[in-house]
Amino acid sequence: MTHSSQEHFTDAGAGEAMHALATELFPICRSLTGAGVRETLRILQKIIPLTIHEVPSGTKVFDWTIPKEWVIRDAYILDPTGNKIIDFKKSNLHVVHYSVPVDTDITLSELQEHLYSRPNQPDAIPYITSFYEERWGFCLAHREREKLAEGTYHVHIDSDLKNGSLTYGELVVPGEHKEEIFISTYVCHPSLANNELSGPVVTTFLARWIMSQPRRYTYRIIFIPETIGSIMYLCHNVEAMKKHVIAGFNMTCVGDERAYSYLPSRLGGTLPDRVVHLVLSHRHPEFITYSFLDRGSDERQYCAPGIDLPVVSVMRTKYGRYPEYHSSLDNLSLITPNGLEGTYGVMKDCLELIERNHRYSTTVLGEPQMGRRGLYPTLGNQYDLHTHRMMDVLAYADGKHDLVDLCTVLGITPWDLYPIIETLRDAGLIELC
Repeated sequence: MTHSSQEHFTDAGAGEAMHALATELFPICRSLTGAGVRETLRILQKIIPLTIHEVPSGTKVFDWTIPKEWVIRDAYILDPTGNKIIDFKKSNLHVVHYSVPVDTDITLSELQEHLYSRPNQPDAIPYITSFYEERWGFCLAHREREKLAEGTYHVHIDSDLKNGSLTYGELVVPGEHKEEIFISTYVCHPSLANNELSGPVVTTFLARWIMSQPRRYTYRIIFIPETIGSIMYLCHNVEAMKKHVIAGFNMTCVGDERAYSYLPSRLGGTLPDRVVHLVLSHRHPEFITYSFLDRGSDERQYCAPGIDLPVVSVMRTKYGRYPEYHSSLDNLSLITPNGLEGTYGVMKDCLELIERNHRYSTTVLGEPQMGRRGLYPTLGNQYDLHTHRMMDVLAYADGKHDLVDLCTVLGITPWDLYPIIETLRDAGLIELC
């Protein structure tokens, strides 16, 4: 797969291309910090002009501290006969992320205290972390765990926790105005396709599309480790973001073909809340709306009291609500080209609506004479739906209703409204407020 940020942009085959990118990224051992994050960002940097930043370990960010950097080289368990039964090099989910080094012989009962599996999913390797408490451990399929025999096992984790840095990627795409649209996704999970890779790959292709379009707004797009990354970014940028961000989107779990869903901002009613609800209502009316009480991703930080950015989470199946979540079952077969491309299309619709969203007012008092402008049938009883919609728009073009309001009040789609707005503007009957 050859990438170039300079190649001519095209949407053709976007779903297949996104899935191919996810396939390329899937084997990389990403964690909260470290080489896997850097490698991932360098690959994305070949497609979009990301700026890669490093924040030193020990840096205070609000109530948190940037942790030490985790370096993992190898991890395995040898059974009593010397067979390697767990191998980090075969699956980077086999080791508890941020495990401290260990190299020792222990009994089965001692080993069990450091093993993690899911009895209800006996063939799945769970994804387990210990970012802020030093420990070590291994993850395995419960079916394999039940086969372990009594005896002495050799456990080996070749890792380091060192003073290093947290790595993140940032892309700011200037527009005509300083007001910003903010898009955030995370790059801190290992080989998890929907929970991890779907967000970055869709966001990458959205960024490429955004750069190819005329832009009213500036776009701020970041690729960060979850939670600590958003806290760090807000700590450094919150005042400017509170001043400029008019809409924000947290991108995660966007690659399967199940129902669409969205999680609103804490206070609700913001521009992205209204836009996502409208677009999904028309494109995918079966979508699920969650409460902010169901939060669990970086919307927790962006909508925290005192910050309260207008940020929503756009998803297919919500994190924690699909059985494959945080396990080896969240693999490349769970995400599909159609699933990825579907979310890509929904997000383009949302961004286009925000770009085109204005308030309009009429330029004449009373009802305008449409017939002399060629906008009304001159023969009686020929009043059609298009004419009716134009009259409805004029009835609500009072400088108070924006396009999202008009769609909602009139019960029409944004895509039906756009040409009506252009017709009335061309006729000089409405103007921007």
